[in-house]
Amino acid sequence: MLNKFPKLMFLNKLRFALVLLLAMNVSAQQKQESSSYYTLSGRVNPLENNQVLLIGSAASVAFEFTGSTCAISLQSVDGFEHHNYVSLVVDGQYLGRLRIEKGSAQSFPIQVTSAKKTHRLEVYKATEAANGSVLFAGTTAQVIPSKTKIKKKKKIEFIGDSITCGMGNDSNPIPCGSGEWYDQHNGYLAYGPVLSRRLDADYLLSSVSGIGMYRNWNDEHLEEAIMPDVYENLHLNKDQSKSYDFVFQPDLVSICLGTNDLSDGDGKKPRLPFNEEKYVANYIDFIKTVYKHSPNTRIVLLTSPMVSGDRNVTLVKCLKKVIQAFETDKAHKPIALFEFQPMSPKGCGYHPDSNDDKVMADQLLPFFKKLLYEK
Repeated sequence: MLNKFPKLMFLNKLRFALVLLLAMNVSAQQKQESSSYYTLSGRVNPLENNQVLLIGSAASVAFEFTGSTCAISLQSVDGFEHHNYVSLVVDGQYLGRLRIEKGSAQSFPIQVTSAKKTHRLEVYKATEAANGSVLFAGTTAQVIPSKTKIKKKKKIEFIGDSITCGMGNDSNPIPCGSGEWYDQHNGYLAYGPVLSRRLDADYLLSSVSGIGMYRNWNDEHLEEAIMPDVYENLHLNKDQSKSYDFVFQPDLVSICLGTNDLSDGDGKKPRLPFNEEKYVANYIDFIKTVYKHSPNTRIVLLTSPMVSGDRNVTLVKCLKKVIQAFETDKAHKPIALFEFQPMSPKGCGYHPDSNDDKVMADQLLPFFKKLLYEK
């Protein structure tokens, strides 16, 4: 979600013994292992030769390998020539973000000092779909079949705006107010992924900064697409050439939209008063779309940590109207409502920072656990 404050993001220091060196082009040395050796998650587009486009926030590719060194090849793929970021996790340890400059693919050597014979590397897209895609172009690692025991996990989809994307939550080392608006994005540390890891659940983020249910942060649905327009498209934009396949069937769908609908925009562009009727009507229709693709899911509506006072009262009233519209729906589980406790976000542009995201996850944990496991 966007607001009148500057939009930014930042590069985390990589910890422990991860060595990341830029500048090498993709080479023919990359292994072409069986695609079954790679685990994909989120909004992704698998390509040939074990390559994959990471599209949505926190979309990921993971694999296990032997040895203490390897290299991964990554490329920022975007018509606007954005740079992008990924977050890296080695053997379950979060290491930080890596910046991928625009242009040709780059090779990033990685050295692991752990004495373990096998390792697991997870690469998460830290930026969002609006920033273009990150191409995982391969690895020089000796990839092996996963030794991790596969177990059936609960699945959660988080639909939302910049709060769900993790915009402005990671200001290390680029301070708020400098850099590009997406330089502080870290989808891996957003409340949804944090909560899912605590629940040991698989997750998917369908989120776009600035987007709303009937209008966006600074647009009255005149020039820009709203969430109901883009949700069924793989890239979460107006491009309808590739639809999302909805293979990921969530047990729970969390929707956090309304902050931008209720916002004043940048204060310069003409802004109409908030229209409760349009917001509620679009929300009801959108839930029907969610049910069309995920008929067995349960839906929970969230308020916003960035909305308070009278606007929060309005938001809660509208969400209750949406829920009321489905009271006689016997084909689906009852829709739930969760209200965040008051918060003064400490991230860039009045967004939650990574600590705020943890607080949000703490609040949601018992509520989501009950929804996921109640009979």
